[in-house]
Amino acid sequence: MGDRSNRTEDSAVTVEDDITVVLHKVARNGSDSGDDHDEPEQGERSAERIHLQRREPRDHDAGDAGRTSGEAGGNHSPEDNRRKILCPRALCVRGEPASPPEGAQKPKRCPGLGLFYAFLSSVFFTVIALLVKTIQGVHAIEISAIRCFFQMLFVVPLLIYKKTGFLGPRDKRKYLVLRGFIGSNAMILLYYAVQQMPLADATVIMFSNPVFTSLLAWIFLKERCTILDCVFTVFTLTGVILIARPPFIFGEHLLGIEGNYSNHIKGTIAAFAGAIAAAFTLVVLRKIGKSAHYYLSVWYYAVIGFIECIITVSVLGEWKLPSCGRDRWILVLIAVLGIAGQTFLTKALQIEKAGPVALMRTVDVVLAFIFQFIFFSRAPTWWSLGGALCIVASTSGIALRKWYNHSHKT
Repeated sequence: MGDRSNRTEDSAVTVEDDITVVLHKVARNGSDSGDDHDEPEQGERSAERIHLQRREPRDHDAGDAGRTSGEAGGNHSPEDNRRKILCPRALCVRGEPASPPEGAQKPKRCPGLGLFYAFLSSVFFTVIALLVKTIQGVHAIEISAIRCFFQMLFVVPLLIYKKTGFLGPRDKRKYLVLRGFIGSNAMILLYYAVQQMPLADATVIMFSNPVFTSLLAWIFLKERCTILDCVFTVFTLTGVILIARPPFIFGEHLLGIEGNYSNHIKGTIAAFAGAIAAAFTLVVLRKIGKSAHYYLSVWYYAVIGFIECIITVSVLGEWKLPSCGRDRWILVLIAVLGIAGQTFLTKALQIEKAGPVALMRTVDVVLAFIFQFIFFSRAPTWWSLGGALCIVASTSGIALRKWYNHSHKT
């Protein structure tokens, strides 16, 4: 008994260092021959057979195996218990973890896919503005109502599939309502601006919202605001002034104005207010964070926007379906492209940093000038180009600064 006790203590020491040694020791004790040198090669084969390869015992090992099983049934040694605990089936492969199968490797993401999604979203949003410009006799609020209606139909199955509910977390509902109200107003103001002024000018002013986002985040979220943010804001306001060209600065006789100057000023004010509303929307989304699913945010945007548009159009008495079948199909296409644009923009932000995505969104401005020249035969003025350059430089500078800061933090 003293000899067995000593050997058990030895195995307790060596088991932590080498599992293979413990397996050989167990095989030799199982024979109970009292000789430590009794057929070491056979004991090694027994250990490999039982614990590594799981083969059936051979005929010349039957006697030893029978004596081992008999003793195990009558008297369990601490060494046997330790062997079962420290050498489980999944890990008993010479102390080395099993390598994952080749088919289980995670597929590599296609480089540049996020930027491609951002480019597609820019194309879709610019095409929407172009379609809004081509529709005649339909108020911007009615166009917004139709888009919100189709967006509701699209989001409902997704909410049911994701099992997110329709109200969201209780502590975030007020922010979701605020996001829906401000976001829908930003959409209405953009559509109204596109109808009242040149397409490129309205797009450029709406594109200035990242600059105002930084200022509003500094005011409401206590985020850092640097001197560069103030410089970018001044550049943005300069660009808006160059596009609006108020008479007290540029005089009464202005060239390149679409329609009368009154409509041009209305469109400029609407686009500027829409840019600030879009910036407020982004601040509210930051406040919500990841506690509410993205589909809930889109759902509130569609529902509240639809209710708001229906009430406003009813009060104004502007509700009417377009008489032309082509315009009706254009309204449906606006809704579908709006859903596609939001989807691709969301996917771009999921797999790509916000800085490169924001830079890719500058394609909106370029496409707006191209579409305006191709479809409306209207070349941009030097004032519009100068204002666009100021705004694009500001938004690109903010995107590059955030990208630089994020890359150095990581």
